[in-house]
Amino acid sequence: MTLDGLVFAPVADQAPGQVGTGTRFTYRERDGVVWADYAGGDVVRGHLVGTRAGDRVDFRYVQLRTDGTTASGHCVSTVVTLPDGRLRLDETWEWESQEGAGTSVVEQVTEPGP
Repeated sequence: MTLDGLVFAPVADQAPGQVGTGTRFTYRERDGVVWADYAGGDVVRGHLVGTRAGDRVDFRYVQLRTDGTTASGHCVSTVVTLPDGRLRLDETWEWESQEGAGTSVVEQVTEPGP
């Protein structure tokens, strides 16, 4: 299933200054290229760009936070189909502009994104 046009939201809040349950990611996908815009919570505007091969998405992200700081990093996600047919992305990420790494989960939602 394509990510194109789908909206995702985190299932849990991360640390302050990062994405949280109020953040919405609107994905686009074409010919193995993936990109998204995101905003909400502590993020004023964010962008990601990368590639998809099967159920693996590999991208870099950059974001502007509400406190005026910027941050960037790298993420590898696994696409999982939920029992109700929606998609979930199981993510492993690391900051490149600062210290820190972790995991997160975003799931497809039906409300519009940024």
